[in-house]
Amino acid sequence: MQPEFPPRLENKFYLTEGGTETEILYKWGFDLPEFAMFPLLDSPVADRVIRDMYRRYFEVAARHGTGMLIVGHDYRASPDWAEKLGYSAEGLREMQQRTIRFLEEMRTEYEDRVSDVYIGASIGPRGDAYGTGDEITESEAEDYHSVQLENLKGTAADMAIALTFNNIPESIGVIRAGVAAGMPIGVSLSLTTEGRLRSGPSLREAIEAIEEATDGTAAWFGTNCAHPIEFEPALSDAGSWFDRLRYIRPNAAKMDKIALCSLGHLEDGDPVELGGQMGEIARRFPRADILGGCCGTDERHLSEIAQNVNTVRGA
Repeated sequence: MQPEFPPRLENKFYLTEGGTETEILYKWGFDLPEFAMFPLLDSPVADRVIRDMYRRYFEVAARHGTGMLIVGHDYRASPDWAEKLGYSAEGLREMQQRTIRFLEEMRTEYEDRVSDVYIGASIGPRGDAYGTGDEITESEAEDYHSVQLENLKGTAADMAIALTFNNIPESIGVIRAGVAAGMPIGVSLSLTTEGRLRSGPSLREAIEAIEEATDGTAAWFGTNCAHPIEFEPALSDAGSWFDRLRYIRPNAAKMDKIALCSLGHLEDGDPVELGGQMGEIARRFPRADILGGCCGTDERHLSEIAQNVNTVRGA
């Protein structure tokens, strides 16, 4: 069993970023081929917009006294996606290291105002986040994700976060790759409107199976890219696995995520309502202490979440 990372804070939780890709795509009009954000590092105009977006996140953390666990541009910075985007192995390594430097610069900019800030590398699934991913094996996943994890060596990344994973074998593989690379790794699983992974198992079944296969070596588990009405059924299945659930990042809108992607515009829901729902989640699951937003969320949602969670936690 690995120690939890980042360390738990007394009377303080970690805020994450919001829905970076959806904001950049729909609010600011930047193209994201293959839903990849890291190529925007080469655009001075996009860089200014993205830095300002992260500044708004940091301002929320400063105002509400939270820590931060943030990821950046590297969700698609893995071999198959990089090949589709025309990057060589060396080019991919350079871009991934630049994504971490970006976050390091943001952390330094706010070091006098926001404390307990940790940088996470974003590890996306090899295939479609809205598919099942059943075709990948544990060993294939370990080999595949080890490339991105090895590219992090020598950077300021404090940990890696596997985001929108949708099946058990790939989750097992990425955890093993993280252990081999000496990098703490959290796994965030994506759920359907029935509160299950698209590959079939419930959140409880998935976490318990992954834990058994990896000897509990993940830093923690979580769920992202689903509205509370989607993941709520999964949280009604009580058990000791709750203690391993630290990371929750909801979508803004009460819509199926596939339907959201077909809209062609930003759907930002109700920030006040979402903040209240996340406050209730924090009340019911006090060990969930890494909280933020996913698709459609921005600094308004994060501010409501921070205010409600702090109220629940007595901060």
